Amino acid sequence: MEIWYVFVVVPIVGAFIHFFIRKERTKNRLIEVLLLWFLGFGIGVGSIFSGLAQVLSPEMVAQSVGWPNTPFLREVGFANISYGILGLISIKYRSFWAPTIIAYAVFMWGAAIGHIYNINQTGNLAAGNAGAVLYLDILMPILFILLLLAYHKTRGVADTKN
Repeated sequence: MEIWYVFVVVPIVGAFIHFFIRKERTKNRLIEVLLLWFLGFGIGVGSIFSGLAQVLSPEMVAQSVGWPNTPFLREVGFANISYGILGLISIKYRSFWAPTIIAYAVFMWGAAIGHIYNINQTGNLAAGNAGAVLYLDILMPILFILLLLAYHKTRGVADTKN
């Protein structure tokens, strides 16, 4: 299940295309478009995709993580689907941005702690437990929080067009 990069690359590419085909090219607009794409596609589509994989094919997900397949994996799948739905709603409603980012950050950082604990206890370096996936679990919420803070900071600030 090595398609995680799609949910990082597509939002970046999509946001830049979206940004450059529009006339309004301010710093705030760039941040807004990045947030829209990351929340809608990265968290929204990505989390629903991950959640459906966990719910419908938990044995495949368990194998990629190097953990046993337990009923708990389906519960985690529904958690993924829940903030995926929040991400999709965030496309239309800006008031969902902070709650979506908070839910995503809590879950991903909790998952990262679990993966680090598992690595320390068992040495499990499976692709779904260590490496890029683990780093993204930690770094993506930080990126989203920083983007949200920057969006609010640059909102209403006179920005010169470039």
